[in-house]
Formats: sequence, structure tokens, C-alpha cells
Amino acid sequence: MPGTSTFQAEITNVSKHGFWLLLADEELFLPFTDFPWFRGATIEQLCGVKWPAENHLFWPSLDIDLAVESIRNPSAFPLIASTASLA
Repeated sequence: MPGTSTFQAEITNVSKHGFWLLLADEELFLPFTDFPWFRGATIEQLCGVKWPAENHLFWPSLDIDLAVESIRNPSAFPLIASTASLA
């Protein structure tokens, strides 16, 4: 049986352009232009982020999974899902 994850993720700031996510000692910016799924999210939904594995983030209330590497290098991960319903 696997143990409990000790990874801690924290939203440190939110602006109209995106939000900052602290992963251990690394702070990453997620601009809404690159991550449009978060644009309509509430602060509570953003702060509900889970970090179950080193390269995996999950927002349960938004049903969003992201690889940490896709935040570090979004151009290497082109958008595949449609965001038409988010407009």
C-alpha cells in the first residue's frame, strides 16, 4: 500500500493574467493564455491543488491534471483539449 504524499503545493498569488504556484522551493507562473482552463476558476478551486507525484498536479474540483513539466515548458505541450466551452 502506498504511503501518503509529502509534496506540498501552494498558490501564492492570483492576477487577471494568471497565477503563481509554489512547488517546494520553485515558483511557477501559469498564465491564462497558456492554461485557459483556469481562467474562470475561483480562488478556492485554484487553492485546492494536489501534488500527488513529483511531476503530477491535480485540481479535483476543476478535474484538471497537469504535468509539472508542462508548466515549466508550455510550448512543448501544445493545447489539445477544446476551450470553446470556457469562453
